[in-house]
Amino acid sequence: MIATVHAGHPLGGALPAPPSKSMAHRAVLCAALAEGCSHISNLTLSQDISATLAAAGQLCADVQLEPGGATVCGRGKFGPLSAPLDCCESGSTLRFLIPLASLMGQPVRFVGRGRLMERPQGVYEEIFRRQGLPFAQGPQGLSLCGPLRPGRFEAAGNVSSQFVSGLLFALPLLEEDSTLELLPPVESRSYIEMTRAAQAAFGVQSFWQGENTLYIPGKQRYLPCDYRVEGDYSQAAFLAVLGALAGGVTVTGLIDETLQGDAVILEILRRCGAQFERTAEGLVFARSELHGTEIDLADCPDLGPILMVLGLFCEGETIIRNAGRLRLKESDRIAAMEQELRRCGGKISSEGDTITIQKSALHAPGQLLEGHNDHRVVMSLSVLALAAGLTVSIQGAQAIQKSWPEFFAALRQLGAEVSEQDG
Repeated sequence: MIATVHAGHPLGGALPAPPSKSMAHRAVLCAALAEGCSHISNLTLSQDISATLAAAGQLCADVQLEPGGATVCGRGKFGPLSAPLDCCESGSTLRFLIPLASLMGQPVRFVGRGRLMERPQGVYEEIFRRQGLPFAQGPQGLSLCGPLRPGRFEAAGNVSSQFVSGLLFALPLLEEDSTLELLPPVESRSYIEMTRAAQAAFGVQSFWQGENTLYIPGKQRYLPCDYRVEGDYSQAAFLAVLGALAGGVTVTGLIDETLQGDAVILEILRRCGAQFERTAEGLVFARSELHGTEIDLADCPDLGPILMVLGLFCEGETIIRNAGRLRLKESDRIAAMEQELRRCGGKISSEGDTITIQKSALHAPGQLLEGHNDHRVVMSLSVLALAAGLTVSIQGAQAIQKSWPEFFAALRQLGAEVSEQDG
């Protein structure tokens, strides 16, 4: 699909932040692991969440979709599986499910699409190797056979918190206690805390022993509950940056007390000089004169693409550090954003895991921009077009289905003109 964002339309209005994809993954899996029925509300059926719901249905639960939510009834046992677990393009689904699937004690195969099977799984591969368990990954899929045994586990803290979360989901179900040592430096710690909070809501506990070691009691059981997914700061960041650049945007549905690491978008915008306030109606953003700053992406990698767009409008220089993991997402997000932003006159460069952006005189690209099969690239380029007053066409815009299917509809609610055509 080709989406064209048209210039020249004034923007304004209030929009709800979509439900947190990160918390939705966690809530769905906790509900599936509980014996009994849980209701998950404020749920958007993006491709990623649909993949987790479908996989949970294969593995251990009965899933009934409802308007704005789902009822998930855990069966209290795993399997049997009659087909591979299809994770589509969802890294969270795959990495969260690998340790759980191992508990079946039978061969399990995972498949996916896009770059999913290219994404590294070395943390798990090493854990399975140490326990003498089969684990093989290739372009066509990933195969394993468990079960994992309780005990002491190690995981690199600077690769992806998804490995830590995956182990946290499974280890409480083992017959004995386990410890999970995170090898420093530990990044994306907020995502680990989000997993622990979701588990606590369903009756499962883990405990920090020191700064980098988690103690996970065995013989625990997930308990069914009703769970409402909070608003997503990661997705709201697109609206917040648009509001700071164009003005007149209010974002509703974001709670102040949140564990989401991507809530740091508000602090980053404030450091850049953005003017906004939290009112009874929501977060109200005014058009602001912005200046560059230094940004550490270690705990909020999903913000990378939209922060690169932000930097183009900030006086002086914006430096983004610890961005290396962006190269291992649905696309190489550093290379993808550099290519597309330069086509619009953006001054952006990278060296290692550091990105440098200068305020730029932007212009229409004169050619189709490429979405790189990456939802965050597509959404970031759309914000660029609206903020700069450019008409921009983006190929592969259907990638938004992965996380926010209603994204273009949301832009239209703000007054933007967005047309879509096959291509």
